[in-house]
Parts: sequence; C-alpha cells; structure tokens
Amino acid sequence: MPNLDNKVILVTGAASGIGRSAALCCARAGATIIALDLDTNGVASCVEELTAIGVTASGYTVDIQDEAEVTTFFTKITQSHDHIDGVIHAAGILEGALVPIEDFESLTWDRVIDINLKGSFLIARNAVPLLERASKGVLILISSGAGVKGGSSIHWTNSRSGTRVNLLSPGPIETPIYGKTGLSQEAVDGMGQKFAASVPLGRFGTPDEMANVALFLASDESSYITGADIQADGGLTQVYS
Repeated sequence: MPNLDNKVILVTGAASGIGRSAALCCARAGATIIALDLDTNGVASCVEELTAIGVTASGYTVDIQDEAEVTTFFTKITQSHDHIDGVIHAAGILEGALVPIEDFESLTWDRVIDINLKGSFLIARNAVPLLERASKGVLILISSGAGVKGGSSIHWTNSRSGTRVNLLSPGPIETPIYGKTGLSQEAVDGMGQKFAASVPLGRFGTPDEMANVALFLASDESSYITGADIQADGGLTQVYS
C-alpha cells in the first residue's frame, strides 16, 4: 500500500460515497485527514470513524459554492497546518443528470454549475498556495467519465512548482448521489441496470475502488503523473470513444 505517513490530506465530500472512502483509505495509509462536507452529521460520522482507527482527523461543514465560506475555511485550517500535501476534491452533485432537457429547470442548472464547477474552482484556488508549500503537493479533482473531453490550465501552471494536478473520472459508482437525481427510485434502478449492462466489466464500481486510485495519485508512487485524466470506469469510455 502507498505510504502517506506525515502527510496532510484534505478530502471534500467526505460525508459519503467516494469522498468518505478516500478519506478512510488515505487514513489507513497514515495520513492526517481534514474532512469537509456540507452534511454536518455525515462529516462528523466520518471523523468519528477516522479517529477510531487511530489517525488524526478534523471535520468542517462548508458550502463549497460560497466563496466567503471557502475562504474562511482555508484561513481557519492554516492556523493548525502550514501546508497541505494533497487535496482530493470529491464534493459534487448529480441533480438533473437524467432529466430530459425540456424538463430541466434553470435553478437546477445554476445549482449544478455553482457546486460542481464554481466549487471546484474555489477549492483549487485556495488550496494551491498550501499545496505549493509542501513542495510535492497533489490536487486530485474527482470528475466523471461523462466529461473526459475537458481540460484545465491548473495543471500546467502549478506543475512548474512541483505541485501535481490530476483528474479522476469515475464511471457509474455505487454511491448515494444517484438517489438525488430528481427521478423516482424505480427509474433510478432501471437506469442503473442499463448502465451496468453497458460497462465492459458488467457492473457498477465501488467507492473503495475509486479511493484506491485516489490514494495512489496522492502518494509519491505516482510522482511522475500530472495533467492526467485517470478513467476508472470499467472500460466504459472505450465503448463510446
């Protein structure tokens, strides 16, 4: 297993799903964890589970689409940490993903953009200075196999300082996010069966499988990987490429 002893890892979306699994996976590898989520009870439960396995962990409730909250959060953690070795940004929503365009509400569009896009920008902008202090900092943005054509200017500008930036693009993963699409449970289950049938491996992935990839990317074992989009999707991307 990759070694994260003496490293400080910030995990967003740590209350559930990929974020929670990533926090636990990095903790088992020896990291100190800073857990962030909008779900107060969920992040508290995550921190309780982390401390139970003997690691140092702290939890914060932050709305990542709120610039003031994000700035305040980073100001607060700099009081106890002079640097961060890695950021695993897993916070995001899937609202409206399966809704036909003619039924898609503007408020849903705004919420998805504010959380998934603006939120990622705010986390990255505030995290990079702390990552650069680590000399070998790592920023991992959890993306989606549905958006593998995207790109970012963050990776080039910060790789020059030794900070690595990579995307992790999961395919369909068994997380609570699918229950928040706005569709009925029956519709979600039906779509899930169709998704699973289209994946070459024949199933959904698990949060733990994504956490293991994030752990590798956060560790020194991946020290020559930057600007990459790691498609952990059971081969789904190749089917549609």
